[in-house]
Amino acid sequence: MKSEGRHVDPDQEPDRPRMLRAWLTHRPTKWSSLVPVIALAAGLLFAVSGTTARGTDLRSEATDLPDVIRSRTHDNARAGVQVKVLQSEVEALSKRAAPDSKQVSALNDKISAVGPNAGSVPIEGPSLTVTLDDAHLSSDTIPEGFTVDDVVVHQQDVQAVVNALWRGGAEGMMIMDQRVISTSAVRCVGNTLILQGRVYSPPFTITAIGDQASMQQALDADPGVKIYRDYVKAVGLGYEVSAADKTLLPAYEGTMSLKYAAPPEQP
Repeated sequence: MKSEGRHVDPDQEPDRPRMLRAWLTHRPTKWSSLVPVIALAAGLLFAVSGTTARGTDLRSEATDLPDVIRSRTHDNARAGVQVKVLQSEVEALSKRAAPDSKQVSALNDKISAVGPNAGSVPIEGPSLTVTLDDAHLSSDTIPEGFTVDDVVVHQQDVQAVVNALWRGGAEGMMIMDQRVISTSAVRCVGNTLILQGRVYSPPFTITAIGDQASMQQALDADPGVKIYRDYVKAVGLGYEVSAADKTLLPAYEGTMSLKYAAPPEQP
């Protein structure tokens, strides 16, 4: 019997070369295989963000640095009041626990001796107060050849005055309303000053107790202060020095504990 094979219509026979070429030009790559993985990771990230936010904005609108600093300043002020209260309680408890202790009395004598230099006790005496202020100019009234940076008080200006007063024999110092201690650092953000966790706007005042004539001579001779006074004449920055026969500088109210980095212990 003659076998009849399956009939194939020549017009319907697939174009094998064309199919092979299409497969070669559209074959899967490693990047296309990663698409599902990336999509899964993105979905997981959105899910985690939604769970963490719980309907709130993860990015706070109050991201402006000065606003953050002002907020922390209020927090530090409240904490400072609490520290002062706790320090008073500790002193009262110490006196009550050992009213006649020679050891406690000796320690108190040492604290009193170093207190003025350390800033832990108030001091009183003749003083000089230096006031630095921005030039009150608008952007269109700045003299030709100068910029906006030239008409504001900078960190180095405050630091120059502080260094000159110490060099002139200052026995104690206060910037704005805070006593300066060995760990105090002046920092500026824009035209605001940051000192020990608090932020201040100009004018900035630096008050020092000591020999007035010696401190004035140090101010007049300091190179940094001289440069600042040149800008006072050129663009109208504020610079004023006033003397007082008696000024009381309060004690520093914050913590004096030093925090420093240390190498990790070897295993």
